[in-house]
Amino acid sequence: MAQDRFYATGKRKNAIARVWLTPGTGKVIVNKMEADDYFGQIFKSQKIVKPFKVTETLDQYDVMATLKGGGKSAQVDALSHGISRALLESNPDTRLPLKQSGLLTRDPRQKERKKYGQKGARAKFQFSKR
Repeated sequence: MAQDRFYATGKRKNAIARVWLTPGTGKVIVNKMEADDYFGQIFKSQKIVKPFKVTETLDQYDVMATLKGGGKSAQVDALSHGISRALLESNPDTRLPLKQSGLLTRDPRQKERKKYGQKGARAKFQFSKR
């Protein structure tokens, strides 16, 4: 008997996406809302659909995800990462195309910390000679 739900976690910056894939029609539900409604104007459907396009499984799975932390942009990337990992759980043969597209790699970039004696991570206070 084949498993009918696949779970994976995606991350980006401080955003964490818990993703469940179920065989279906390609519906994306994020925090109990439609993806369009949740992300609003900055909704990047291409980023969310990319793992499905790469593995040629478009409209074969429904996505149910809970997102926490970070901003909307980081959450979109975390969701994409989670979907990629869940697709890998569902079919190990999809590893090569996902890997070649860079969808399985977590983006390691984080916010640089603020330094003492400075305005920010790199910005300095204005210098006045007189």
